[in-house]
Amino acid sequence: MSDMKINTERFGEVSYSKEEILFFPRGIPAFEAEHNWILVGDDDSAVKWLQSLDDGDLALPVTSPDAVQPDYNARIPEDELKMIGSTNPADLALLIVVSIPEAAPWNMTANLRAPILINLKTHKAVQVIALNEEYPIRYVVFPEDVREKMKASAYENGGGE
Repeated sequence: MSDMKINTERFGEVSYSKEEILFFPRGIPAFEAEHNWILVGDDDSAVKWLQSLDDGDLALPVTSPDAVQPDYNARIPEDELKMIGSTNPADLALLIVVSIPEAAPWNMTANLRAPILINLKTHKAVQVIALNEEYPIRYVVFPEDVREKMKASAYENGGGE
């Protein structure tokens, strides 16, 4: 039952319930004071938005790691698993933060090195540094040929950089 509301810059007024709140005990790096967030976005969209409940102007685009790299397998430090209260994979979900340049969405990158770990039962969450050193902070999402097609299409339609 949606019994709370927040006015957001990106989505206008958003209704949510207490059960939808994700609690980040230590915030998110660069947003340490922001502890309460919800996921907002169309059900059929691969990209959702992690919307701060403390600041209606703050929303971070996120997606499932599988949408970017199907064989993604982040190794999570044990102490981070303990922080959110579970080591059972069935209780856990991962999201990754993406960066989508407004004027050049074809240059979208994903932070594979620092996924967001969520305990689905308690709704506690934390952004962690994966132990996999091979995962980059700015992984280019689209292959070069797709990026070129997107860029060409944007220019044909009057957009682009």
